[in-house]
Amino acid sequence: MVAAGAASTLVQGSAAAAPAPKARNVVLVHGLFADGSSWSEVIARLQKAGLNATSVQNPLTTLSEAVASAERVLARQDGPTVLVGHSFSGMIVTEAGMHPNVSAVVYVAARAPDAGEDYAALAKTYPTPPASAGIVFDGDEGRLSEAAFLRDFAGDLPEAKAKVLFAVQEPFQKALLAGKTTHAAWRSKPSFYAVSTEDRTINPDLERFMAKRMGAKTIEVKASHLSLISQPDEITRLILEAAGQPA
Repeated sequence: MVAAGAASTLVQGSAAAAPAPKARNVVLVHGLFADGSSWSEVIARLQKAGLNATSVQNPLTTLSEAVASAERVLARQDGPTVLVGHSFSGMIVTEAGMHPNVSAVVYVAARAPDAGEDYAALAKTYPTPPASAGIVFDGDEGRLSEAAFLRDFAGDLPEAKAKVLFAVQEPFQKALLAGKTTHAAWRSKPSFYAVSTEDRTINPDLERFMAKRMGAKTIEVKASHLSLISQPDEITRLILEAAGQPA
């Protein structure tokens, strides 16, 4: 049983929010400014619930290489698998979610493009979130400045914890941002979305738009972009629902 977390608003989706098949495997993918350990709080809860959880170490080089890394992990699963992505890795979930082992897709404050869509152009139709100004580059390698990380990425975490996360952030390559998906798994797989209402990295209204467009079963969590760390009970409950498991 997952302990009660922060209050959330449940928004019932449409066709894509059909009941998900029962799954015992969960594959989790991290986004920019993070590494696979960002899922640790959720992983512990999934394991306690009896699920097999694997966190992909996303290379953050190109979209095709990132998708391939997720697909290799998906291929190792022994049956129906929930694929979960945070932030940028929603791009990966959207593409790799077509893998036959994937029974449902979950987006946590994540990008959710349509096939071939220019996500940057879509994002520009909404006010630019504050974190964007904090991205710094060393040549083709990008990362988030400490000030932006603490304020705009992990704003609801204790400062000491946020500083540890900042220390292990994985730099990304500019080429990663140029990639476009060729498929949209959310069009054919049961879909779930967790909106972070206090997000300063992806505009919350953009998150709501993407969740509504895909017809996802949606929760709204009062959290920063790092809801998977600040509100792991909420996020775990959504993943368990996507796995057809009692929360």
